[in-house]
Amino acid sequence: MSTGNSNGGVRKETVDHDHDGQRVDNFLSARMKGLPRSLIYRLIRKGQVRINGKRCKPASRLQEGDEVRIPPARLKEKGEADISDRVLAQLKECILHEDSDTLVVNKPSGMAVHAGSGLPWGMIDGLRRLYAEQYLELVHRLDRETSGCLVLARSGRSLQHLSTQFRDGQAAKRYLCLLDGSLSEAMVEVDAPLARVQAGQKRQVEVSPEGKAALTRFHLLQAYPGASYAEAELLTGRTHQIRVHALHLGMPLAGDQKYAGRESLKTWRGRGLRRLFLHAHSLQIENVNGQMMDFNAPLPGDLRAVLSGLE
Repeated sequence: MSTGNSNGGVRKETVDHDHDGQRVDNFLSARMKGLPRSLIYRLIRKGQVRINGKRCKPASRLQEGDEVRIPPARLKEKGEADISDRVLAQLKECILHEDSDTLVVNKPSGMAVHAGSGLPWGMIDGLRRLYAEQYLELVHRLDRETSGCLVLARSGRSLQHLSTQFRDGQAAKRYLCLLDGSLSEAMVEVDAPLARVQAGQKRQVEVSPEGKAALTRFHLLQAYPGASYAEAELLTGRTHQIRVHALHLGMPLAGDQKYAGRESLKTWRGRGLRRLFLHAHSLQIENVNGQMMDFNAPLPGDLRAVLSGLE
């Protein structure tokens, strides 16, 4: 239910049952179509978005009955983003599973989950085009460079149920990655808190005692000269967790343009790697009926080719 001026003034919307448990930034993105996500974050940081009259953060979770203050903002008069038929066909091929409550896709590397930062559309926009007039909300996210299993909710009860699992660390998430260095043991655990920092014009994440608890286990799958192919098991779900924990070990992920040094990037480009070597290959969640569901996305061909070149 909305109240207020629908022609550009402040309005207030009451959260219904279907959006119980949703992040406020995702809630706003669906209601402020055409507005860059960076601007939505700025409105939240400045306190122009409020939940029950109180300031919030982008990751704040909504509850049924909450009142959300939505400020006026200019939207670019461009209509819907132009998403080609080729991209929509690609998205259809990415679907791993769908039922009345859940959609699981194998996200391609290079495709952003959301629009913003100069991108007119994200994967969620394309999927909503495919599932027109149907409920569809992201349960979690993957970095633009990361490929693999991504879960979306197709009903309000599913969004609440799945979001709780991801928030509480109950969803079992495993990633395939290539570290630029040699793991010393078959399993290396990194227990190091992470905090977001401003690095010039860019926002990054670093290990910090003031950060949030973060735990990653790296399981060695194959040792190569100067490189380690591993499965990373996420015990928490922090932004850039695997990437920063790998860097903390002194072994940044191969192809990581944000955290690896120039020499590392140059070396891996010479070996044919044109992207971040990080793939969400395995996911286990519980559906709304209490059944455990396992999803797997095979390692993409471009990453398999890099491994073949190391043998």
